[in-house]
Amino acid sequence: MEARERVGGTWDLFRYPGIRSDSDMYTLGYSFRPWAGAKSIADGASIATYIGETAREFGIDRKIRFGQRAIRASWSSSDARWALEVEIGADKTIVSYKCSFLFMCSGYYEYAEGYTPEWPGFARFGGQIVHPQKWPENLDYAGRRVVIIGSGATAVTLAPAMAQNAAHVTILQRSPTYIISLPSEDPVAKWLLPRLPRKLGASLLRWKWVLTSMLFYQLSRRRPARVKNALLSGVRAHLGPDYDVATHFTPAYNPWDQRLCMVPDADLFEAIRSGRTSVVTDQIENFTETGIHLRSGKDLDADVVVTATGLKVGLMGGMKIDIDGVPVDIGKTLNYNGMMFSGVPNLALAFGYSNASWTLKCELTAKYACRLLNYMDANGYAACTPRHDPAVAASPIFPLSSGYIQRAEGILPKQGSRKPWKVYQNYLLDLLALRFGKLTNPSMQFTKRGGKSGRDATPSEPVPSLSR
Repeated sequence: MEARERVGGTWDLFRYPGIRSDSDMYTLGYSFRPWAGAKSIADGASIATYIGETAREFGIDRKIRFGQRAIRASWSSSDARWALEVEIGADKTIVSYKCSFLFMCSGYYEYAEGYTPEWPGFARFGGQIVHPQKWPENLDYAGRRVVIIGSGATAVTLAPAMAQNAAHVTILQRSPTYIISLPSEDPVAKWLLPRLPRKLGASLLRWKWVLTSMLFYQLSRRRPARVKNALLSGVRAHLGPDYDVATHFTPAYNPWDQRLCMVPDADLFEAIRSGRTSVVTDQIENFTETGIHLRSGKDLDADVVVTATGLKVGLMGGMKIDIDGVPVDIGKTLNYNGMMFSGVPNLALAFGYSNASWTLKCELTAKYACRLLNYMDANGYAACTPRHDPAVAASPIFPLSSGYIQRAEGILPKQGSRKPWKVYQNYLLDLLALRFGKLTNPSMQFTKRGGKSGRDATPSEPVPSLSR
């Protein structure tokens, strides 16, 4: 089931200027249909086309029920089935489905709206205010002054794109973000692909990006000062010795305490050097009729304000879950193998990496789910339920200090201190565990129809206590 009318997800929903991938396409693309575009950092329209073509080539589009949104899933232990309550179409007609297993590919944010803080005087502003998640098709910003509030991937993508037509674009950020510039076309790919068979070349490129990103992440965690100096040296090389890098591009945290921003071909830095874009690091005191009054006492005049202030995290597409009539709070569960939840039977969620391409983990999750279903069919099991050992300590699932993660801490599942409850954010470890690891372990209870268990069941699921 797909709540929208087309495939594409993020790449179909977001239409703001310059939208592109913030991961390389050789790992963001599918391993079974490698990305064939020239650019390793691709625009949103090209990615949406690639997803649609892949769905058609493999017949997936003919198996999707479009315009159907699951709003409730109720598990019956006696039937070993989920009963789904589903809204169809604009009139939200309610229909019911039953199934034995739920595989959720609903992402991690709310599609209805993005996150916008409540600033004093917000309603007084006489210009136009837009959020990137709901970009108006007819927004005319040519020759107008634009202020983009934010410092993340959306802000650094929007600024150089809008600067091509706007009178001036200002990025207003409360605090800086680490930014790295990479070529939009991978020079290794340009040399390698014409010389090798397509599948072999694509596989080598995929592993090149996997290993490079893993090495960079590990260096960031183990040698943060060294990586920080390298990142800031790169910014200085683009902006020159006179630019105030310390104020505008030096975060207070270490690399990968929050996600890095990647810009292709230094487009953001080129826009700053040209004078079309500027960066202001300050806090908003209040909005005025003509712009924004800052805590420093300065004023920013604006005709258009873009609130690139982030997303609202939401799991399962907002679907409510209950087990035998008892509501489930996913925020009080422990994550199993990065995809299932303690005490919740026959449900898996495809959830990507925070430090690498989303698709890498989702493919591993899908293949593990197939292994699990085949094992259950072969052994006559009707249900599989991860059971949390109370001795396993719980901690936040993401090692990030980003605002959108902190705001969502109460609704996100927790991770444990050891496998299969620990989320490693490491493709090699996950590859070994999910592709080649055992399906049976003391933490997974398999049950045959009628309630007969493949091992002793835990009578009730304990709520993990959070530790940091």
